[in-house]
Amino acid sequence: MVSLIKSTKPPTPNVTKEEMQALNNIAKDKTIMVLPADKGRATVILNTKEYDEKVRNMLSDTDTYTLLKKNPTSSYKKKLITVITRLLKEKKITVKQKHYLYPTSDITPRIYCTPKIHKMNNPLRPIVDYTGSIMYNLSRSLADILVPLVGNSIHHVTNSLEFVNDIKDIKLQPNETLVSYDVVSLFTKTPVNKSLKIIEERLHCDKQLSERTWLHINDIMELLQLVLTTTYFSFRGDIYQQNSGMAMGSPCSPIVANLFMEWLENEAITTAHTDIKPRMWKRYVDDIITIIPKDATQPLLQHLNKIDDDINFTCEEMSLTDNSIPFLDTLILVDGEGNINTKVFRKATHTNQYLDFNSHHPLQHKLSVIRTLLHRCNTIIKNNPDKQNETEMIHTLLKQCNYPTWTIRKKMREKSKIT
Repeated sequence: MVSLIKSTKPPTPNVTKEEMQALNNIAKDKTIMVLPADKGRATVILNTKEYDEKVRNMLSDTDTYTLLKKNPTSSYKKKLITVITRLLKEKKITVKQKHYLYPTSDITPRIYCTPKIHKMNNPLRPIVDYTGSIMYNLSRSLADILVPLVGNSIHHVTNSLEFVNDIKDIKLQPNETLVSYDVVSLFTKTPVNKSLKIIEERLHCDKQLSERTWLHINDIMELLQLVLTTTYFSFRGDIYQQNSGMAMGSPCSPIVANLFMEWLENEAITTAHTDIKPRMWKRYVDDIITIIPKDATQPLLQHLNKIDDDINFTCEEMSLTDNSIPFLDTLILVDGEGNINTKVFRKATHTNQYLDFNSHHPLQHKLSVIRTLLHRCNTIIKNNPDKQNETEMIHTLLKQCNYPTWTIRKKMREKSKIT
């Protein structure tokens, strides 16, 4: 095997020596930070001092973060070992599961931030890298147990295709409008204790729970509380504790946030006054699109912000220019008769960069890029002229990423045979 590896020639470099030298120089330059944008494929270069100041300013919010005097990893590690040892003795986990959950390293979670270039002043989104930390495998295991609880709501959508199918027959009345609502900093604001109570109630109603785990509900809640309250991380040598909410980066955080949002939306809709009650409410995590009376936008916003003291909503109304509003990667347009049409939506900061054909990736990966773009075009867009325009745009963008014409035509032919 070693001789085979040694005899294998590496692929021909697809960047020049000058380009490689430039990349190496950038990597060695400690005065700048090279970061991915929060959304899209843009690359952002920030002055390191400016980046550190922004992060420090965020971490100075004492309501959300506390600077710790010492690293709590060892104490959390002992707690976890004690619990999983007991669960093994009680025969609620197997020896294999015990080895998987047992913390073998002392890696401290690390925070990094991605710039939101699509928002004013480019605020940072904090993400905690839990990979390899003492709670990471436990969080993944709990996510597997909890994920079947998510999505059992008529308001939940899993992707753009499902959303487009849900709204295809809806027609707006003259007194109605489309409004989107969004939660500010959902992960750091989600109330943990309330979320734990919501999840415990859902687990008691789950008839298939015993098929997924030998753990009892009280065991799951004990482990989940341990994960959700172990929200510490390092930045530039300092250790911080997150005081509220959950950290973005933990595998079970999106699931807990989703379950809390299901509870919140049910409370909001059932308690809304008839004059502001949405006729349609569709949600993807914390992104919500509604059909409501035209004069109900602000009253509904005020109502939503009263449901929970920790959660604050913002709203975006339908554009008066072309009666459009974005949701996920879909642009919703309403004509004069109230009929709904949908197109593919790209943010103004979208770079139109896809996997370059000259990159050293397998051909099937590159062909899957074409297939994905064409699938999105054919499922989101129902109007044939709009489909044609999107197909032409896809062709242009892929050509810019060095895709040969034959690859695009190949996938287009395959798509036409399927449809």
